Amino acid sequence: YESIKQSLTLMREQFAAALPPQVSLDKFLGVVLTGIRLNENLQGADRTTLYGACLKCAQDGLLPDGREAALVMFGQNVQYMPMLGGMLKKVRNSGEVTKVSVQVVYSNDQFDYELGTSDRLEHKPAIGERGEPIAAYAIAWLKDGQVVHEVMSKDQIEKVRNVSRAKNNGPWRDWWDEMARKTVFRRLAKWLPQSTDLQRLLESDNENYDLNQPQEPKKPTAPLARLKQKIGVEVPKEPEPEPESTGGDDAAYNEIV
Repeated sequence: YESIKQSLTLMREQFAAALPPQVSLDKFLGVVLTGIRLNENLQGADRTTLYGACLKCAQDGLLPDGREAALVMFGQNVQYMPMLGGMLKKVRNSGEVTKVSVQVVYSNDQFDYELGTSDRLEHKPAIGERGEPIAAYAIAWLKDGQVVHEVMSKDQIEKVRNVSRAKNNGPWRDWWDEMARKTVFRRLAKWLPQSTDLQRLLESDNENYDLNQPQEPKKPTAPLARLKQKIGVEVPKEPEPEPESTGGDDAAYNEIV
């Protein structure tokens, strides 16, 4: 820890140049050092990635306190991860949004969500035991009077988690509710007025996701089954195995497709 502290202190000028005016250099370094002192994994991490993650955090003007941002381990490497608090901070600074609410819905809550000509979202949290999380939503009231919202089910949130590089550790393991709220807010962000700071922060966060994971291969469908699907004939969910045709139904099939 003392060696890391000394190195970060020698980087004061770099941090000062990266931080925006509203973030105190001493406060930033104090938060960084406190987090490292309390986390032995960070003390044993690759130093180059640790210092680089701290510098990226400074460039975005966030504190790595677990609320605005976090320093997450990937093996021995450290990655900077913006959190919901940091994203909301950028939205507030834009001056285009008057209010934002991001919540998790639990199984014992009263939740009513409807889309159509009159969109409606009502949520009454249960008093006492709220049960298991089932969804999350984000609502933003814009300066021009518009109200925009997004709702995601737990399954949709888990799909996002599955492409995260930290899906089995760090915030996803320790603070699932916070990551669920961040996930639905990221989806809402596309409807918000464009903010350079927020866009840059979302791009920084994209580095924490592997969006090029191979998709599960689809089960091949025999030619006759494909032909039936094209002409509207019901095909059983588990049809009898068919040999791939060497020409029998290919002509008819090719005419339709």
